[in-house]
Amino acid sequence: MFKHLKNDLPASLVVFFVALPLCLGIALASGAPLFAGLIAGILGGIIVGIISGSSLGVSGPAAGLVVIVLNAITDLGTYESFLLAVVFAGIFQILLGIIKAGVIGYYFPSSVIKGMLAAIGVLIFFQQLQHALGYDVPDKEQGLTFYETLGFMFSSISTGVVIVTIISLCIILLWDKVLTKKHHIFKLVPGPLVAVIMGIIYQLIFGDTESVLGIQPEKLVTVPIPENFDMFIAQFTTPDFSQIGNSQIYVIAFTIAVVASLETLLCVEATDKLDPQKRYTPTNRELVAQGVGNTLSGLIGGLPITQVIVRSSANIQSGGKTKMSAIIHGFLILSTVIVIPKILNLIPLAVLAAILLVVGYKLANPKQFVEMWKYGKSQFIPFIATVAAIIITDLLMGILFGLTVGIITVLFKTYYNSHNIIEKDKDNKKLYHMNLAEEVSFINKASIQKELNGLKPNSILEIDVRKTKILDFDVVEIFDEFSIKANDKNIHIKLLSERGEVDNPESFRDYFLKNKIEKV
Repeated sequence: MFKHLKNDLPASLVVFFVALPLCLGIALASGAPLFAGLIAGILGGIIVGIISGSSLGVSGPAAGLVVIVLNAITDLGTYESFLLAVVFAGIFQILLGIIKAGVIGYYFPSSVIKGMLAAIGVLIFFQQLQHALGYDVPDKEQGLTFYETLGFMFSSISTGVVIVTIISLCIILLWDKVLTKKHHIFKLVPGPLVAVIMGIIYQLIFGDTESVLGIQPEKLVTVPIPENFDMFIAQFTTPDFSQIGNSQIYVIAFTIAVVASLETLLCVEATDKLDPQKRYTPTNRELVAQGVGNTLSGLIGGLPITQVIVRSSANIQSGGKTKMSAIIHGFLILSTVIVIPKILNLIPLAVLAAILLVVGYKLANPKQFVEMWKYGKSQFIPFIATVAAIIITDLLMGILFGLTVGIITVLFKTYYNSHNIIEKDKDNKKLYHMNLAEEVSFINKASIQKELNGLKPNSILEIDVRKTKILDFDVVEIFDEFSIKANDKNIHIKLLSERGEVDNPESFRDYFLKNKIEKV
């Protein structure tokens, strides 16, 4: 790991600059203490970085878990109870790694995963409007109507917050789309960090004034400032182990473990593809590493951790060579928390909201919806079903619903793709040539039976199984049953197989068994 420090050290600085505002922003979006995001970033870099077998992957708090964390904290009532769920989620992940479940990511259709990310993007985008505009959400107990709530919000918009949001968005968008293409020096410093610096400068200028451009203290980052080591240690929060008998804890823990593992495995696959050296990350070891990181994060007050594509790709683009860049970035976050917490508290929440608005938009980019539509109904239907279900219900139910829709879509597609039939004229008779697909299962019974029942009397039927690898017994039975009807309708049947041609076989089942054709 120490052979490439000249490459890993500069890359770690870039990853740190990307990670710091994201750690704070994701904690903000999750409704958790901002310090919790920093803890997750530190552990994701140092602990997970050491254990992981990924050379370039970077771990930390992830936008993909924002909705789960926000809902879980609300449902459980206290953050300490949620931390207990994070601990058990980590244990579940370790067990997944031990039983070699690192392949589970391959069993989820890409349309469902893309739908999950798009839905998360939509939710993040709208959740951050409050901080981007500077209004306070009215208390639900005030009994306001929907229109009264909107009026309340827009009448309490903060001018200073809106200005910071607009400037931050301009910096981030221009930095990514324009400036990085003008000169390579702009690639060394990420746009979000520049936006953070701008926000700090703005607060230094207008923070102590009573001007309309000022930003109220409650709309700034609030990280505890320790005066000594004991106060620093006191910032860490421990789980509420009295809730160990609460069944809801385990439901949330399982949800976090599954979604965090999926997001990690997808990121691992993407990172390995981006790696110039095309190294392979052992997925089971990665699940164990993430599990250890989440267990420790839950024990000391941090958010759930996953491997994350934004920081991983930044690491690759900055020339990182080994896992040392991820480890060093974790130590840099730790140093920031200890040395300059006062500077962190000058960051307006509007800056973090602007960063997350861009993250949300990228996840739910309208172009992705158009692309999924172009891919066809088999891709678009599970995708849009997953998006809608997550927005209406929650992440886990949405993914399960999307997966169910995806399976049903595949079944329908399989139903119609079991065979094709060509109609010809031969000797003043109708000739029906039925080509069966490589795999024909019981799912295809109805479509084949419907086709057979529609054949005209006094015709010829050729059943071609020469390219068929798997032919379910249920389908063979259908052919046997149809052969009886064929006699009544004077339909001549010819079976074409790799063993030759047979006219009007007495029993399709006996034919396949006798000739040891393993299709039944």
